[in-house]
Amino acid sequence: MSLLSRLFGGGGATPPAAAEPEVYKDFNIFPEPVKEAGGWRISARIEKEIDGELKSHRMVRADTCDSAEMAEEITLRKAKGMIDQVGNAIFD
Repeated sequence: MSLLSRLFGGGGATPPAAAEPEVYKDFNIFPEPVKEAGGWRISARIEKEIDGELKSHRMVRADTCDSAEMAEEITLRKAKGMIDQVGNAIFD
């Protein structure tokens, strides 16, 4: 399976999705690290309701970690940084 397929949902295991998202500045962050041969890839779903419509963005990074827990921590930090930088434009 190609790297692009794995990055965009074509493979790799994911840990169980968190029941409750981390809420940050009215955005819901769902850390969803992806298991790969070299570790866990940084990945998350970021959602926010805007004008009655649920918007969603899939964040995937090249970074990998040795554990799912570490990947979740780094994912939250990177997602919060992205929200701080671009705000609602994340959905454009």
